[in-house]
Amino acid sequence: MDYGMISKIEKAKRYAEQRDRIQFLSFEVTFDGDNSPHTVQYADRRWQCDCSFFRSRGVCSHTMALERILAGMLPESVNVDS
Repeated sequence: MDYGMISKIEKAKRYAEQRDRIQFLSFEVTFDGDNSPHTVQYADRRWQCDCSFFRSRGVCSHTMALERILAGMLPESVNVDS
């Protein structure tokens, strides 16, 4: 492996340990729920999930799990009512 690639690998390792460098702006994932898969989206500092609980409450176990996984990597959420 050439020196340039070794340098990039080391830099990637440092970046991976410094999670505060990363902020997600938008993404979409499939979340395999207990009953069926759900599509969860994050955009404009807001969550969206296609599960019925999210539609009625504006939050669900799928979005809360992703908030825990991505702790510190997301900007402050916007209140759905604002």
